[in-house]
Amino acid sequence: MPMNLKSLPINRLQILMLLSLLVASPLRLFAGSKERPNIIFLMTDDQRWDNMGCYGRPEFKTPNIDALGEQGVVFDQAVNTVAICMPSRVTMMTGRHASSHRVGFVAPNDFTLSQADFALGYPALLKAAGYRTGFIGKVGFTVSEKAQRPWAGVPYDYKGNMGNVFDFFAGAETTEEKALEVWPEDDAKLQAIYSNKKKGETRTLRTGEAMLRFLDTQPKDQPFCLSVSFYAVKHDSNSHMYMPHYDLFKDVDFPVVENWVEGNDETLPQVVKENARGVPLHLQRSSTPALYQKLVRRFATQGYTVDQQVGLMMEKLKEMGVLDNTVIIYTSDNGRFQGSHGLFDKCILYEEAVRAPLIVYDGRMEASRQGRREDALISSVDMAPTILSFAGIEAPSIMQGRDFSGVLNQTQDMSEWRDTALMENLFLVDLFRSKSKPNVLEINQKVIDANQSYRSRGVRSKRWKYFIYYEHDPVIEELYDVEKDPQEQNNLVNNPEYTEVLKKLRKRTEELYSDAVK
Repeated sequence: MPMNLKSLPINRLQILMLLSLLVASPLRLFAGSKERPNIIFLMTDDQRWDNMGCYGRPEFKTPNIDALGEQGVVFDQAVNTVAICMPSRVTMMTGRHASSHRVGFVAPNDFTLSQADFALGYPALLKAAGYRTGFIGKVGFTVSEKAQRPWAGVPYDYKGNMGNVFDFFAGAETTEEKALEVWPEDDAKLQAIYSNKKKGETRTLRTGEAMLRFLDTQPKDQPFCLSVSFYAVKHDSNSHMYMPHYDLFKDVDFPVVENWVEGNDETLPQVVKENARGVPLHLQRSSTPALYQKLVRRFATQGYTVDQQVGLMMEKLKEMGVLDNTVIIYTSDNGRFQGSHGLFDKCILYEEAVRAPLIVYDGRMEASRQGRREDALISSVDMAPTILSFAGIEAPSIMQGRDFSGVLNQTQDMSEWRDTALMENLFLVDLFRSKSKPNVLEINQKVIDANQSYRSRGVRSKRWKYFIYYEHDPVIEELYDVEKDPQEQNNLVNNPEYTEVLKKLRKRTEELYSDAVK
């Protein structure tokens, strides 16, 4: 019978005390229960959903990820509820929307994650239930004793704030050069991976080495949960790429996506054209055919290097004899435009940023359910409650996502599954540049008053995409039929044929947002 944390009051001190008790006696909670699966959560950084073979782009060469999909389930309608790294990572770990946890880059949603809220994320709850827990790669957010803002300037101190949750840790902030911490300190082979860096080895190979080291040191009589957060495919300089893999792509001419724009995209809302950082970055990095090919080749190289680590991981799990009792989830924290819509960056709520790759392999699944595609609408806020469900743990009531394991194993009544998912963009580059200024809240208000805010929220259904720039006066809205217009080239907001659809999605946006901020 799963542990039921939903009935517990969300009193932070009580929860921390409860978790301490659980850690002290995890085996008694599961006496007589069936064997619990191992769980591996793989996340890439800025990997666009269609940059892999199993999503229709074989030129990206991702054979091991594709094989994972062939043996598992590929989700075609997965959405990142927030499409930028820090809040997206916190959403997946805590099962809460960005407007709920309020961890992010810019005021007023620029808080750290409190230790009490971190204790309600899936790693802490699995640790309390007797799992061995590990984390490797990019953390991307800050945990502190209490939630505080601004996030900028707060020490990371991973061992001090996460050491009681992760048994095995090799993580840093955005790159290995920023705040890297590694433990156990007495694991000489783990320490050597990061202290004896080999020339040309690159961060992705080290992430793979650390991942295999975690598996090599895994006790046979304990389930594990390993979270691997690759730094790739972000930061595509030579120093971040494994150059021998670049040789596979250096002469490839990648097909140009239909909504790539050479130069400026005059169809973007003016507030986006004038204020979003994705516009100048596109002009610098992806606005000509030559720049586009250079960029995509480099992202493909990094994706291939990640893919090779997935292959090594699968071989190790087979060698250990645990693959048939292991669940593997593969996703990314957000996408990247790569020139689509005349944008380079992410954040803005078009498909290239918010749509997520999602592949789930469950070694326990019967063969008849493997190797299929699912079109159920999955949100990144669903990750934490689903991971907990694999271990037989009910999600605490503070989690806002839904357990999609029933969708995975085809026991879910789909008439009761969600029909829309909330999306938010709370990032403004002007606020990011001012992140350390003491008057940043005043600057935020000035940006809004000057009509320069492009914050937005909206909903995605299987057919429709709607979002509103709600701080702009007058508000700006976009509506797309993503079934008929997957490139989002035809904004239907002013088409009278879609008035009722527009009204329905406006209302649904406000309903989901209201639920998110409760």
